[in-house]
Amino acid sequence: MRVVGLRLEPGQKVPEHRNAIPVALIVTEGRLHFDDGTKKGDVGAGEMMLINPGERHTYRADVGTSAYLVFAGLPGVRSRTWSLRRRQ
Repeated sequence: MRVVGLRLEPGQKVPEHRNAIPVALIVTEGRLHFDDGTKKGDVGAGEMMLINPGERHTYRADVGTSAYLVFAGLPGVRSRTWSLRRRQ
């Protein structure tokens, strides 16, 4: 797992890209506008957005925005589904 801090000033944009592993984007201050090519939306302070591997996406900030990106896996390693239920 890797955690990266992100700070965007008003008007800044992260260009369209893809990630090789799952990412959780957690906004701590401000608001991010995201676009994955099929859906658009906003993620505000205290909210989280999950990004699946290989999904193209971009985001921008209209106000000063801070977030954490939590990368949960290793490139090239197949992820396994998990459950809190006991195996039978």
